Amino acid sequence: MLTARVTSIPAIVLTAALAACSGAPPADSSTAQAAESGAAAATSAQCKPVETRPPNASNQSPARPGQTRACAVTSNVAFDVSVVAKGLVNPWAVEPLPGGDLLVTEKSGRLRLVSASGTIGQPIAGLPRVDARGQGGLLDVALSPTFDTDRTIYWSFTEPRQGGNGTSIARGVLSADRTRLEQVQVIFRVLPTYDGTMHYGSRLAFGTDGMLYATFGERSDSQMRRYSQQFDSHLGKIVRIRPDGTGPPDNPFVGQAGALPEIWTLGHRNVQAAAFDPQGKLWGIEHGARGGDELNLVEKGKNFGWPIVAYGIEYSGRPLSGAVTARSGYEQPVYYWDPVIAPSGATFYTGDAFPAWRNNLFIGSLGQQRLVRLVLENDRVTGEEHLLIDRSQRVRDVRQGPDGLLYIVTDQQDGELWRISPRR
Repeated sequence: MLTARVTSIPAIVLTAALAACSGAPPADSSTAQAAESGAAAATSAQCKPVETRPPNASNQSPARPGQTRACAVTSNVAFDVSVVAKGLVNPWAVEPLPGGDLLVTEKSGRLRLVSASGTIGQPIAGLPRVDARGQGGLLDVALSPTFDTDRTIYWSFTEPRQGGNGTSIARGVLSADRTRLEQVQVIFRVLPTYDGTMHYGSRLAFGTDGMLYATFGERSDSQMRRYSQQFDSHLGKIVRIRPDGTGPPDNPFVGQAGALPEIWTLGHRNVQAAAFDPQGKLWGIEHGARGGDELNLVEKGKNFGWPIVAYGIEYSGRPLSGAVTARSGYEQPVYYWDPVIAPSGATFYTGDAFPAWRNNLFIGSLGQQRLVRLVLENDRVTGEEHLLIDRSQRVRDVRQGPDGLLYIVTDQQDGELWRISPRR
């Protein structure tokens, strides 16, 4: 076993310290939510949003009030950030296990077990080879809904293939001593294969229906964008599959000529965060064009527009060719960021450790190096707070553990695993 460079250090005390739209601090969690809701309902003239920089797409306007630059809010929550482990090499995902240990993927192809006390294990054996160039590699990891009885885990990775690569999903059984994966099989392969290094997606999330939802990018290059709107491709899609990788018969495009049966939604650019809310609704957060990162409520059969409908501009600074911000038949994002946050990883908080955060959506930010907290009400964003700004690290993933605490991994060569807990 390898020991983490930091196994026990004093917790670093941080407090949320952003300007609120409301006045005095709330006395309890219920009044905190009410104060935030009332403040966030104010018009932009009555409150200050977190984002005050000029937009990248200065000639674009939101389709409705509150769709971007929501009011800045604060829950006045004091919390500690403890560095559980250091020395992780570009970690991509963290998945808490029952009992306090955590699974962490490293983009280069290693899956590691990190103990609750910070001991980093040797790479778990049995994973297939990955293509770790560019944005590719070992990506997300998720526990089977029946992990307690079958020890099955699922992971997504960039699979090297004849003619290029593609995002694939595999599953395997974690051995009793947690050192290797057994009965490994690739259950799903994104088509078509492409020789590139960008926009793979991909997040995995099990729904209450027992199905696995997985997100995939459109591979970035201009000639690949059209696949987001094509039914004979998984690129730029969110899919819904059975645990064995097959498409269930109640998927929206089953029986449609030329359509792949696994498709759930289409018209996505590069979804790198997905999470179910407490009501069982799926939310996806995707890397958009420059000035067009999106939060979407993912519903059966919907078309989210890319590259026909989108906010933002090309990263070169040019307008998006042929795109408009709204068109009949295409979904509007619930919320978008301009400038972008470069989202990655998300979780809805449902625990007891932070009552004031309950039902809030937490999103990792790579580009702005922070943790974004969104307050949602009736499927609309009513407030936004940015946390961990002074740590200046790319937040790659955030998950809630069984203990009600938040766990974060940072995307860097000497990556870290953090635990966020109430301040003592």
